Amino acid sequence: MHFSIPETESRSGDSGGSAYVAYNIHVNGVLHCRVRYSQLLGLHEQLRKEYGANVLPAFPPKKLFSLTPAEVEQRREQLEKYMQAVRQDPLLGSSETFNSFLRRAQQETQQVPTEEVSLEVLLSNGQKVLVNVLTSDQTEDVLEAVAAKLDLPDDLIGYFSLFLVREKEDGAFSFVRKLQEFELPYVSVTSLRSQEYKIVLRKSYWDSAYDDDVMENRVGLNLLYAQTVSDIERGWILVTKEQHRQLKSLQEKVSKKEFLRLAQTLRHYGYLRFDACVADFPEKDCPVVVSAGNSELSLQLRLPGQQLREGSFRVTRMRCWRVTSSVPLPSGGTSSPGRGRGEVRLELAFEYLMSKDRLQWVTITSPQAIMMSICLQSMVDELMVKKSGGSIRKMLRRRVGGTLRRSDSQQAVKSPPLLESPDASRESMVKLSSKLSAVSLRGIGSPSTDASASDVHGNFAFEGIGDEDL
Repeated sequence: MHFSIPETESRSGDSGGSAYVAYNIHVNGVLHCRVRYSQLLGLHEQLRKEYGANVLPAFPPKKLFSLTPAEVEQRREQLEKYMQAVRQDPLLGSSETFNSFLRRAQQETQQVPTEEVSLEVLLSNGQKVLVNVLTSDQTEDVLEAVAAKLDLPDDLIGYFSLFLVREKEDGAFSFVRKLQEFELPYVSVTSLRSQEYKIVLRKSYWDSAYDDDVMENRVGLNLLYAQTVSDIERGWILVTKEQHRQLKSLQEKVSKKEFLRLAQTLRHYGYLRFDACVADFPEKDCPVVVSAGNSELSLQLRLPGQQLREGSFRVTRMRCWRVTSSVPLPSGGTSSPGRGRGEVRLELAFEYLMSKDRLQWVTITSPQAIMMSICLQSMVDELMVKKSGGSIRKMLRRRVGGTLRRSDSQQAVKSPPLLESPDASRESMVKLSSKLSAVSLRGIGSPSTDASASDVHGNFAFEGIGDEDL
């Protein structure tokens, strides 16, 4: 997850005391909480007691005297690097100490009292599931409450996740992020103060082989079926007219398993599609639609004077990737720290093995760049678990034996309506060679002012293979 502290505030002290500096912690560009230096120092000291000083990154030292504006900005930058380093550390970032600190800070910042509320969670087909939760319930608690309402077995809960989405005018979902263990879902969605934002339940794995585990259960089968029908209707899964006819026939017969078996053979089954954006592949400022799934990023694009094409980038051929952010300066060309800055521009860049001994950077500019990065990391994690012979159940389900709040009234997952006919004007996809000539790539091999070496995500699933294997 991407943490940043882009700005600070001077606030009056309690009971008319001296002013203090408050640091705004943002997650994916959205305010998560507001904290003071002393609170972050307290978190650091607690982590040091639990894990030892040698494990922790450097923390900005205390100052005896008031800070100058330049020193305030320097401390802000140091704290931002500290929070990012802790979050990216597998041990520290998953610790209850770190996550509970952020949850408490989120609740205090948004001034939401702890009380029981009704929270609406949507399924992929738009069906609403209403659960009773506490405003202080973390993501895992809410996920368990939804599973209990649907009567989804405990051992299948980890195969699904809650996602924060923005519902667009046409009813489609734009995925903002997967809800994390450091946040309170009720607070996260209500603090955005817009009816456009919703919470959606969707499967959280990429390898369709794991569908077999889920399909053994009636509720799991219905959830997968509803998601697949919805993805086909949105055009996320690519279907020919003949395949559509076969699918509709199976749907009329209510042959859900057979429907899913056929859907598994289709291009982009189980993929997550992002909003239209821009990439520098195969040429600069190329409009693309990015989809993530099946251990790859797919870029659908339309080159000038040509039909719709697709380029696929396998995760195992990405040596590393990183998300960078930049803020355009105002027209004057200068900006004081934290003031007068425009909208943040996010980029996902990955170094890709184009051919033997030839690595090149590919850059995607999108507000959803962080979500794309999270998808890449989860695909790598899944590949590594599979390679090591580990259990996907153990990877997906961290809290074994957790208490579930069950409701007396169980809610079944309804079957979605029959598929609508596919768009007759939709053009067939043509595979785009990864060895295009005259490819214009903007190299970002050296760290810029917006990114450092620590921002690069190394890929342990990378395979340095030759031309004959590409």
